[in-house]
Amino acid sequence: MTTNTLKKLGQPLLAVPAGALATLSFAPYHYWYLAPLSLFIFLYLLQNQSVKRSALIGLLWGVGLFGTGISWVHVSIANFGGMPWIAGWGLMALLIGYLALYPAVFGALFNKFNRSRPFHQLMLSGPVIWLILDWIRGWLMTGFPWLWLGYSQIDSPYAGFAPILGVEGITLAIVISCGALVAATYYRNWRPLLVPVFILALGLFAGQKQWVKPDTANTVDVAMIQGNVPQEIKWLPSQRWPTLMKYTDLTRENWGADIIIWPEAAIPALETQVTTFLQNLDAAARNNNSTVITGVLDQNEDGEFYNNILTLGVNAVGPYQYDQAERYSKHHLLPFGEFVPFGDILRPLAPFFNLPMSSFSRGDYIQPNLEANGYSLAPALCYEVAFSEQVRRNVNVDTEFLLTLSNDTWFGKSIGPFQHMEIAQMRSLEVGKPLLRATNSGLTGIVDHKGKIIEQIPQFETGVLRGEVVPTIGMTPFTTLGSWPLYIYMLWSVALSWILIRRQAGRFRDEQPQINYHD
Repeated sequence: MTTNTLKKLGQPLLAVPAGALATLSFAPYHYWYLAPLSLFIFLYLLQNQSVKRSALIGLLWGVGLFGTGISWVHVSIANFGGMPWIAGWGLMALLIGYLALYPAVFGALFNKFNRSRPFHQLMLSGPVIWLILDWIRGWLMTGFPWLWLGYSQIDSPYAGFAPILGVEGITLAIVISCGALVAATYYRNWRPLLVPVFILALGLFAGQKQWVKPDTANTVDVAMIQGNVPQEIKWLPSQRWPTLMKYTDLTRENWGADIIIWPEAAIPALETQVTTFLQNLDAAARNNNSTVITGVLDQNEDGEFYNNILTLGVNAVGPYQYDQAERYSKHHLLPFGEFVPFGDILRPLAPFFNLPMSSFSRGDYIQPNLEANGYSLAPALCYEVAFSEQVRRNVNVDTEFLLTLSNDTWFGKSIGPFQHMEIAQMRSLEVGKPLLRATNSGLTGIVDHKGKIIEQIPQFETGVLRGEVVPTIGMTPFTTLGSWPLYIYMLWSVALSWILIRRQAGRFRDEQPQINYHD
């Protein structure tokens, strides 16, 4: 086998460990610098490749990233899906293969439109292609924006861009920086090194800016209850009242808190089945000048299921009545967990596609903030916190906190719950609001307005997280503008690329020898 053949085989194969390297930049590992390193290797491997070979390199890089980064999905398939192991791994292979298509498409487009134009590849059209594909992945089939590279930078100098441009602004900064580094090393032109230096300096400078003001005069006493109820017994009829009493007893010990928060679907029954219990809990909260916020499932008169957040006690609507209660209904449903795409085809195939209550209806995209003891909270239920635009649109000038309830028990001791918390931290940093996150088995925590975890309960422990939280006043640029600055960058990049290509084409024509056909 010749050296050239070994090189041709080795380059694509190197893309797999390069992609896997990026997983270590996300929680729970937090080696943030490995994401830029992984992307640098990926872009370097794409240089001077054919379109087909570039697509292969991108596919293998994606297999490395998603094969290691979303391995946690298999925990729920294996433990609760009711599928043979070979079918479970086959389903995982399909998911990883689908997600790996995005870097494969990036690789193909990267070289198709920019061959022999390294500046365009690495600094202009390349970052634009990456952003567009990220947005498509975050939207298509309800979206799966997990492992966007920006999430890995919550503790890096790039984090300063989040309150201005959001998580995708961080991704853009990484792609441009890595593109400049490849341009400098591969093409032996050291001037592009100024680009990542400038971007890092700008990120550090932006990170020092105070976009919002902490309202220290209105510190809130919060208690979040982590019930740690095993998923396999949670919905057994015999466990309903023991579970309710567990949460009630832990609540009774913390009536001094301004706001008491239970996790997603903490009440193991439909709301209509426990109205008397809710009335009593509401009255007790009012007597103690407190608000209880809990997740609960509901079914309306038309038979539609909703995953809701319910407020009891001191809230905006008065004593609890089912028809007038203050609720938030989940909008962005979890594929296969809360709705099944192509359900008529898939449901007969395996119990995994027919989990209990896997046919939920959506709440509105934008809903009023929940009012709890005089404070305004913008809610997001579980998976919803991964969608930055939805969270941003539900924050208004009166919002003081972000609230997210979740149940990551489905994913056991995997890395999934840690990645989920990291995503929630990014939402807090983007909009400059403290975040309260209550879960069944972890990670329950309080995040400050800079995206830092200030208190947390360990996983798989029953406990109460009691803490003082300082709300903030004001709005970040990202809260106000959203992704419009990124859209403007994309238009500028496309326009500049077109101008440079036209100039290059004109220069090429001028350099061609003129033929005199009269000679």
